Amino acid sequence: MAKTRCTDQVILNLWHPLAALSEVKPNVVVDTILLEERLSYAVDGKGNAAVWRDRADLIEGSTVDVATVADQLPVKHAYGYIWTSLGDPQADLFPIPEFDEADRRKLNAATIGVNVSAPRAIENFLDMGHFPYVHTDILGAEPHTEVKEYDVEISVDRDEILATRCRFFQPMAAATASGGADVDYVYRVPHPFCSVLYKSSPLDESRRDVIAVFLQPIDQEHVRAHMMLCLLDEDNEDKVIKRFQQTIFGQDKPILENQFPKRLPLDPRAETPIRADKSAIAYRRWLSQKGVTYGVIPAAT
Repeated sequence: MAKTRCTDQVILNLWHPLAALSEVKPNVVVDTILLEERLSYAVDGKGNAAVWRDRADLIEGSTVDVATVADQLPVKHAYGYIWTSLGDPQADLFPIPEFDEADRRKLNAATIGVNVSAPRAIENFLDMGHFPYVHTDILGAEPHTEVKEYDVEISVDRDEILATRCRFFQPMAAATASGGADVDYVYRVPHPFCSVLYKSSPLDESRRDVIAVFLQPIDQEHVRAHMMLCLLDEDNEDKVIKRFQQTIFGQDKPILENQFPKRLPLDPRAETPIRADKSAIAYRRWLSQKGVTYGVIPAAT
């Protein structure tokens, strides 16, 4: 395997997202960066993808037959995205069974560059406490600022973090919402740099909308955030659904980019926890247990 600047074997062996399949022109080479290494990728008209390390003979914007590209990296199609790995990836990605349900809208809401480490971005995604202050009159509003008690589990069998019984009042929880309501949440972190949110659907009380953030680490302090939507919504146009989520992410972006330090401290004494941070505390502990060193400030030994 060619040498990469990332020496964190845990992260090197993971699958990482590169792009939404629906947004890649057939057979056209696209350049990107993953873990400080320049990569290129292309997708043919049948959806077959190839990913390879930067080469002078296949420049961005040129056309290529993906089947003929030599020295390809591992590639996987999942949840509407191209995934690759710079190491020896596991056979399967984490499951999101709702993605296979035929009546759901499946969209890439946006792919946005953010000047922050991947772990900091995941921690923010898990934080309900900022809803009334950052997403005012959408995901939260004063005086409804309390983060009620909820449960957090680090599952060894599934190798993920699961937060359940999360509940928060929201003035406009989704593009389909017609008014304020208490919203039920379930948070999953099945990958150090990916998180999946399940929230109660305004259209069907027995099912949940799914919103996932798949982070592509450019380096230790920059990411491309791919936001996947898997929603119950028969009425709104794609652009309306995307605009709603882009508004929320646009409110988060300056908060994320003003985080200091940009890498996530794993020492439990580094930042004062409160009850609302139970998921964040579990996430930091999980990263430490896995031996993750990329994008974090490891705890002193």
